[in-house]
Amino acid sequence: MDRKEQRPTAACNYVDPDYFDTMGVRLLRGRGFVDSDDETSRPVAIVNETMARRLWPEQDAIGRRFSATGPEGPWLEVVGVAANGKYEFIFEPPTLHFYAPLEQHFRTSRTLHVRTAGIPPGQLGAQILQCIRRLDPDLPAYDVQTMMESLQGGNGFFLPRVGAALAGVLGALGLLLAVVGVYGVVAYSTSQRTSEIGLRIALGAEPRDIRSLVLGRGVRVAVAGIGAGLVVSLLAARLVGQLMFEISPHDPITFAGLSALLGAVVLAASWIPARRATRLDPVAALREQ
Repeated sequence: MDRKEQRPTAACNYVDPDYFDTMGVRLLRGRGFVDSDDETSRPVAIVNETMARRLWPEQDAIGRRFSATGPEGPWLEVVGVAANGKYEFIFEPPTLHFYAPLEQHFRTSRTLHVRTAGIPPGQLGAQILQCIRRLDPDLPAYDVQTMMESLQGGNGFFLPRVGAALAGVLGALGLLLAVVGVYGVVAYSTSQRTSEIGLRIALGAEPRDIRSLVLGRGVRVAVAGIGAGLVVSLLAARLVGQLMFEISPHDPITFAGLSALLGAVVLAASWIPARRATRLDPVAALREQ
């Protein structure tokens, strides 16, 4: 049964039949466009997963019809369901989107996608322009760029790279402050226990015992800080999950590596006060008391 009462607010791409193979868009069900999908045949469309679930929940979208303009049509018959993708911006959530054959919806402006094999894409730009000019010298062709160059723009990874650089700088400053802070805490704690350490040395404590005593406080600070940081990071991972690419927000290697790095930094910051404590003169320490 057609659901003509639905008028989805959805974006659309008008594409050629070979678009899905060229761009690597997976068809989950149904068929792709064919050469016979032209102005003489019935209007068809391929919807993405989100649109299929939104308009026809728990039903098969193949064979259904919809209109994106109003009750007067035109009505498009769904012939396929494609996987969700990124259509305008890399951070956009799954939105309603459908594809329609270019032969059924003429557009004067077109985008030519070329997939290369064995040849660097950057070397083909001039050759593609020459081919276009040989076919039609008056046809304007502009903004030739590779996919990697396109992804460096404002709709690609430019803003994430700037944000990542700033986050890296802030992270380095935070690590530096953590080192200074831990060093100050351990050094102050050691200075408060000068007489105790001197008495331990006078009673025969070995340098390794004194180092263990001082480093133990640093280890406790590190464990408490890393534990609290892991809890906060796991809770915040849900908020930044969409900003990550090719990595899970709960990646165990990342959490383990950063925890080990912070632990090593804390131990390094505690080593200087521990080493200084082993060189205390027990007599001078006891006189200060």
